[in-house]
Amino acid sequence: MGTGGHPFGPPVVAVLDAPKRGRFDWVRLWKMTGVIAPIVVGALVLILAVGTNIGPKAFAIGLAVAVIPVPFLVGCFLWLDRYEPEPWKYLAFVFGWGACVATSAALGVNTLGSYLFEQAGMSGNADAVLVAPFIEETMKALGPVLLLYFFHRKKRQPINVVDGIIYFGLSATGFAMAENILYLGGIYVTGSKEGGAVTGALMVVMLFVVRIGISGFAHPLFTSMTGIGFGLAARARDRRVRYLAPLAGWFAAMSLHSTWNLISTLGPQALLTGYAVVMAPIFFAAVGVALWARGRQGRQMARMLRPYVPAGWLSPPELAALATMTRRMAARRWAKRVAGPQGARAMEEYQFALSTLALARDSALAGFGADTFAERERELLTKAIGLRQVFTGRDRTVPPAFWDGVNYHIRFPDGTVRQLPPPQRPVVPVPVLTGYPHPGQGWW
Repeated sequence: MGTGGHPFGPPVVAVLDAPKRGRFDWVRLWKMTGVIAPIVVGALVLILAVGTNIGPKAFAIGLAVAVIPVPFLVGCFLWLDRYEPEPWKYLAFVFGWGACVATSAALGVNTLGSYLFEQAGMSGNADAVLVAPFIEETMKALGPVLLLYFFHRKKRQPINVVDGIIYFGLSATGFAMAENILYLGGIYVTGSKEGGAVTGALMVVMLFVVRIGISGFAHPLFTSMTGIGFGLAARARDRRVRYLAPLAGWFAAMSLHSTWNLISTLGPQALLTGYAVVMAPIFFAAVGVALWARGRQGRQMARMLRPYVPAGWLSPPELAALATMTRRMAARRWAKRVAGPQGARAMEEYQFALSTLALARDSALAGFGADTFAERERELLTKAIGLRQVFTGRDRTVPPAFWDGVNYHIRFPDGTVRQLPPPQRPVVPVPVLTGYPHPGQGWW
């Protein structure tokens, strides 16, 4: 309902002034350069090192095959992120960091480690068990850590377990893709030397099945342990937990990585046994934790927004429609039906604004950003009210209604307006006009 508008009247459309042309932002340019430069340098180092070692043809084949599982893995992390999607530029940065910076650094350290172990007369597998887990898990985690420290703080709320899994898991996905280029390209070169291009292609397929088809989740699984640690630490009040949880997650990531590399060196039988006894159970346990954290996030958002219903800012159906992604998608389809594509976009942004409000309130109640929450609350409620105007009052199949915080005021075809209490289970994802034209502050 717009300012001065009747609850049953047409939506009020704000007229915006044309944006003014601002001065060139040099600070923004330097920040962008600082973010992009390491990724570009890492990519060049990786291309030169790997391309020189295996040749451009094998590099191209390795790249073409290595990207096959990436959309699926990235899609899984984006699915986890649907309640409050993280900025795409943050996700692109951590993926690029893992693929370029972490991989090139790990390649150099692992090569040096293999050389030193060889000079010491030790097994070549020592590097895979002792050095690779440390440098790889450290470098994969460094990108998300830098992002959270320098950029994510602008969101004015700490990350949670879901955010940690997403950021650190995407970094590991990029790393796995780049590493697979090296292995797939290398096996193609080996096979081509032994039996020609056909043999090389067959060996690429076999390695793809073993390395990507069966254990393609390994790197994301390892590094997600670090992400879980950071997610737990970000909202912990106990100082010990805030410091120990990231270290515990990092140590768990290195331990899993080292164990898997050790199992891989013990022969096919040990590999199959270790996969069934160690890796598969841990993988399914991690998936269970991710699903639990995602479901908890949705339920927590609904709890945090519940006080806004009696206050008049949300109607019961709106709150119910935010509780699960199924209901959110149903609300978007409804908005598209009554207000077109613009309505669907407005509903999506409306849901995002309320999700952000729920997380901000949750953080404030936990002691994070409590001093700025009232201002943030007003900002998000104002945005939500503006977006609501796009799709409310447009569904001609239901009578006009608005919610005053206690009852529905429904206008029937005969022109009468009646008050009705909300049902026990308000699950219909159809927003109605609410009773307050201006957002208040501090609904704690």
